[in-house]
Amino acid sequence: MNRRELLTFAIHRKSRAVELSCERLYMKFCDSLLDDTTGELFERLEADLHTVDSLLLVDTAWLASGDLRQRLDPLMKSLRARGVRIAQSSDSGQNSNRKAAG
Repeated sequence: MNRRELLTFAIHRKSRAVELSCERLYMKFCDSLLDDTTGELFERLEADLHTVDSLLLVDTAWLASGDLRQRLDPLMKSLRARGVRIAQSSDSGQNSNRKAAG
C-alpha cells in the first residue's frame, strides 16, 4: 500500500495533522478483499497513524460499508485512547462541513 494514496499529511508547528480519504480507503479495502491483504492494509494504516495528533476523515459517506466500518472502528478507538483528535468531513470539497468525531 502506498501511504501517499491514502493519507495527506499536514504538519503544523506543534502538531501533526493527517487527512484520510475515506473514498481511497474504501477502494483500497475492496482491493484488499480480492487479494486477501486486508490485515496488511490496516496494519500499515495503524503504523502510518502512530505519530499523529489529529486525524480528519474526509468524505465519510464511504464508511457506510459495514465490513469497512467494522475494521476501522477498533483503530479509531485506539487512536482516541491515545489522545488523537478525530474529526469528520462529509465531503471532499475545500469548504467541507467538518465536525468533531470524538
